[in-house]
Amino acid sequence: MKTRKIISLVVVLFCFSILASSQDENVLPLSLQDCIAKALQNNLNLAIQVYNPEMADMSITQAKEYFMPSFDFAFGKRRTDYPSYWWLQGEDSVVSKYGDYSFAFTQQIPTGGSFILSFNNYRSETNELFQLINPRYGATLQFDFVQPLLRNGGLKMGRKEIIIAENNLEISQTQFESVVQDTIYTVVETYWNLLYAIEDLKVKNQSLQLARDLLAKNKKEVEVGKLAPLEVLNAETVVAQREAEILAAEVLIKRREDLLKYHLNMSDVQALAPKSIVPMDRPDFVKKVISFDEAWQVAQVKRPDLRANRKNIENNDFKMSVAKNKMLPGLDLSFSYWSPGISGDRILYLDDNPFLGIIIGKAEGSAGDAVGDALNFKHNNWNVALTLTLPLSNVTTRAEYVKSRMELEKSQLELEDNKKFAMLDVNDAVREVETHIKRVEAYRLARELAQKRLEAEEKKLDVGLTTNYFVLTYQEELATARSTEIKSMLDYILALARLDRAMGSSLESWNVRLPHIK
Repeated sequence: MKTRKIISLVVVLFCFSILASSQDENVLPLSLQDCIAKALQNNLNLAIQVYNPEMADMSITQAKEYFMPSFDFAFGKRRTDYPSYWWLQGEDSVVSKYGDYSFAFTQQIPTGGSFILSFNNYRSETNELFQLINPRYGATLQFDFVQPLLRNGGLKMGRKEIIIAENNLEISQTQFESVVQDTIYTVVETYWNLLYAIEDLKVKNQSLQLARDLLAKNKKEVEVGKLAPLEVLNAETVVAQREAEILAAEVLIKRREDLLKYHLNMSDVQALAPKSIVPMDRPDFVKKVISFDEAWQVAQVKRPDLRANRKNIENNDFKMSVAKNKMLPGLDLSFSYWSPGISGDRILYLDDNPFLGIIIGKAEGSAGDAVGDALNFKHNNWNVALTLTLPLSNVTTRAEYVKSRMELEKSQLELEDNKKFAMLDVNDAVREVETHIKRVEAYRLARELAQKRLEAEEKKLDVGLTTNYFVLTYQEELATARSTEIKSMLDYILALARLDRAMGSSLESWNVRLPHIK
């Protein structure tokens, strides 16, 4: 399909293969790059949105068709037979035959004018008396040129439909680019959220194993009379709670996996839907500090919505100039040049007096003679004219001009409003990145401290200086700290992705090239 071919052009550098294969047929390992590539190729929303640039491109083709030369050909024959109403006609019934053909080439030019090159040829024959040439052949080669000087004149006015269509195409392409960037961010967010759910399940499994180890230890100590049976009950309660948490975590993994499959358009594919997606990438904490001024400079150039706003202003400004031009009077310069040729059988009368009605001979002529005279410019004729047209009322055109001016002012206000929103968006994204850098460092330290505190408490339990309650509490705190550290790292990565989207640089960050329709 054409749509799928265009979508496939979206990915240029995503040629990475799957990093590892699994012996389990129900497991599908995917990197984040793999997921983005599949989403850009298969996402149904993108498949829908790609029609907009295609349709805008077709509008350009339609507008350009106006300047394609046209060829007209006409052929006709006519025979008339009517009673004679005057004795000089010489026959009871006057029969006339007439046949002609013509062709013309018409070409519109970018300045708003047009020229026509035409050729007409005819043959006329009658049985009436007193004819000087019968049959008669005629041919005319003619050139006509018309150029508006005021209304509808000039390169911009002549190409106005093409210019507007090209502007609409650029707007459509920037809107499509915005959809692509949103799709990339959605896939990144869903991918890392799935990874977090998987890592959180691992942490909960580790916490469960610690609780089970402590339960087994308590049972042995109860058997030797070192602990009260109540400690076993407390440990069993914690094990049950952590098993319930694991069940909830497994459900969350399935939900986020289904969501990722939806964005990759895998949910309806029977060969892939049963498989479990295993994220191959791992979060990597690399500090990336960017100031608001730097981010804003990038955003003003690359954000698709701002570029669409500016192009929309340009388009509306052009439409206003078109509407203003329509209020001008019409002043057209026209020029015509034509070369006729006439030939036929010249009737020779006695004493060169056709009124005698005595034919003494015939000087034959041919259609080729008439055509030759026309093509050799034997007879030159030309005409130059200026035509001024003053409308008695221009209420409609003035209303169109006022409307176009209001559209321009509206689009200018939309740009200013969108700039403010974009500044807020970029500022929030920059601040969020800075905040998550600090969160990662803080939660990493918290996890290290929780690890050390649990190890110290377990040593105290071995020598009888603490109770199981505190060990279980510190196990829970360590599990929470591990999960929170992973979450903070993923939040930082997502904050970078949001910053890329806010600046409009997601395509460059992921080496994506969009097909440019022109």
